Amino acid sequence: MFFFYQIIILFIIFISPLIIIFRIFKNKEHKSRFLEKFGINSQYRKKGKLIWFHGSSVGEIMSIIPLIHYYENNKLIDQILITSSTLSSSNILKKYKFKKTVHQFFPIDFYLISKKFLKYWKPTIAIFIESEIWPSFFKVLNDKKIPLILLNARITNKSFNRWLVFENYAKSVFKNISFSYPQNIETIKYLKKLNVKNINLLGNLKFIENPYDKTNNFKKKLSKIFSKYKIWVAASTHPDEEIICAKAHIILKRKIKNLITIIIPRHINRTNEIISKIRSLNLKVTCHSTNFKSLNNSDIYLVDSYGESRKFYEIAKTVFLGGSLTNRGGQNPLEAARFGAKILHGKNINNFVDIYKFLQKLNFTKSINSSESLASSINFNLSNRKNFKIRQLGNKVFRKTTTELNSLIKNAN
Repeated sequence: MFFFYQIIILFIIFISPLIIIFRIFKNKEHKSRFLEKFGINSQYRKKGKLIWFHGSSVGEIMSIIPLIHYYENNKLIDQILITSSTLSSSNILKKYKFKKTVHQFFPIDFYLISKKFLKYWKPTIAIFIESEIWPSFFKVLNDKKIPLILLNARITNKSFNRWLVFENYAKSVFKNISFSYPQNIETIKYLKKLNVKNINLLGNLKFIENPYDKTNNFKKKLSKIFSKYKIWVAASTHPDEEIICAKAHIILKRKIKNLITIIIPRHINRTNEIISKIRSLNLKVTCHSTNFKSLNNSDIYLVDSYGESRKFYEIAKTVFLGGSLTNRGGQNPLEAARFGAKILHGKNINNFVDIYKFLQKLNFTKSINSSESLASSINFNLSNRKNFKIRQLGNKVFRKTTTELNSLIKNAN
C-alpha cells in the first residue's frame, strides 16, 4: 500500500506546478518560498540540538506559541524548526521575532523528499500537532530512530473511518508514533484501535493562554476609535458567514444607529470578495489597513490583516465565531472567552466539542442559526470578565506538557 501511496504523491508532484500557480494567483502560496515544499531549504541548520514542531495551519501553530517561547529560553535547545502548510501560518510567526526558531513550509510527503529533508535538518525529536499524519515522513523518522511525538492529537470519527478503509496500512503508519498525547477521550479510543502505544492524556493545548501578544497600547487606540459606537465582532468567518453577519447588522441598525460590526475573516485573501458582497447590501465598509480619518457612516469594519483577533476580543462584549454556520467544524472560542465575551456560534462545532462543552457549563456560549437569531443574541452591555477557570486549566496543561516533553528531549540522542 505504501508503494501505491508514493505513486499518488508522485502524480501530485507532476501536476504541482499548475496547483502552485493557481495558489499564487489566489494569494495562498508564497511566490518564492514554494520551493520549500519540494525539500529545497531556505534556512540554515545550526549545530547542536534541534527540535522540530509541525502543524498544518494557523490554529495548530498558535496552540504551540507558548511552547516555542518556553524552548526559546531553554539553553539545552540550540534551534527550533517549525513547519506548516499554509501562507497564513507563516505570516503569523513573523510577528514574534524568535531568535533561534526558523520556519519552513512542510514538504510534499514523498519518500525521497522526506529523506532529503530529514538528512538536512537532523531533528533530535519530531513533534507533530493534532491530525498531522504523514506516512512517508513517519516511515523515515522511524528508520532514522528519531522519536515521533503526536501532540494534542485529534482523531474524529470521520477521519478514523477513513483510515479503517485501509486498516492494516493505517496500523503500519500509526505504529511509527513513539508517544501520543491526545486532547480528548474520543481520540484515545481511536488511537488504541490503531495500535498506538504510549498514550497519555495531558489536556488540550488550546486551553493554554498566550501571554506574548501585547495589546495594551493597541487596546487604548481601539477603545478611542470605537468609543462612540456600539460594536460586536464576527471572527474567523468563512464564505457566506460574512453576509449572514452583514444582514444581522442591518437588523440591529434599525434600533441602534451608532452601530459598527467588526468582521475578521479567516482568510484575508478573500478581502475584495467580501467587500464586494457587503457593498451589494448597500453597507459601507472600512478596512483596518487603510489610514481612515473617520468611521462616520461606516457599517462594517473589515480587519484585513493577520494576527489581530485578540486585540478586538479585548474590546468586544459579544463575539461570533465563524466556521460554524458552514460545514467547517468551527473555530477555537477560548481566546475570546478569556476576555469575558459572550460567544455565539452555529451548530457545526465538531472541531472544538470539548471546549464548547466546557464553556457551556460556564454559561459563555449560545448557538444561533440565522441572521435573525444572531442579531437577537448580541449583547452590548456585558461587563468583560476574565475567566480564571480557563487560565487555571491552561496553566495545568502547560506544566504537564513541558514536563513530559522535557523528559523526552533529554532522553533523545
